[in-house]
Amino acid sequence: MDLILQKYLLLKSQNVPRETFFDFETYISMLLKKNDEINIISKKTGKDYLIRERHIIDSAQIIEFVDLNSINITDIGSGGGVPGLVIAIMLKNIKKTIKINLYEKSHNKSVFLRKVIRDLKLNAEVIQKNIFEEENIESGTIMARAFKPLPIILELIFKNFKNYNNIILFMGSSGEKVLKETLKNWDLEFEKKKSITSKNSFLLNIKNIKKKIRI
Repeated sequence: MDLILQKYLLLKSQNVPRETFFDFETYISMLLKKNDEINIISKKTGKDYLIRERHIIDSAQIIEFVDLNSINITDIGSGGGVPGLVIAIMLKNIKKTIKINLYEKSHNKSVFLRKVIRDLKLNAEVIQKNIFEEENIESGTIMARAFKPLPIILELIFKNFKNYNNIILFMGSSGEKVLKETLKNWDLEFEKKKSITSKNSFLLNIKNIKKKIRI
């Protein structure tokens, strides 16, 4: 089997075009280079094989939840581009013209994101603003990874988004406990899927959110 395909065996069920993996590898190289200059991702995961599984493959697995009929998708705290740039790369290689809006208030990270978008010719735009100060945002899929705690994300979407189709979130080892606590204050229509990169993590695909009325 091709060496590059071996690196992405966890994605074999996703039918990912081979060209996608080459773009992923270019993105990883750019990420490693920039991470030596500024702190984009944790130094603990700043090795190519760790970035590949912990960040790229972990982000790529959500593609099955992304609304491919959207006009646009929103990554509400993009950081170094996960999951936003990862999904933008995947959409490019399956010939989908959905635009991805990457919210990132850091100047240095925004500069990096724009370079990746240019070099890989992605249909994405960096919005260098604090998303908590934005209003009436419209989106198809909303996604967030390692951004804020679940209750804060739900409050943000409830207040700041005019409409959306679904919300994709990454839940870690304490995710079940967090979700249980959150459901005390929110009614959520959701589905869960076990992560392919961590046995203690899962993905949350939320269709509707509603605040519970306290009496």
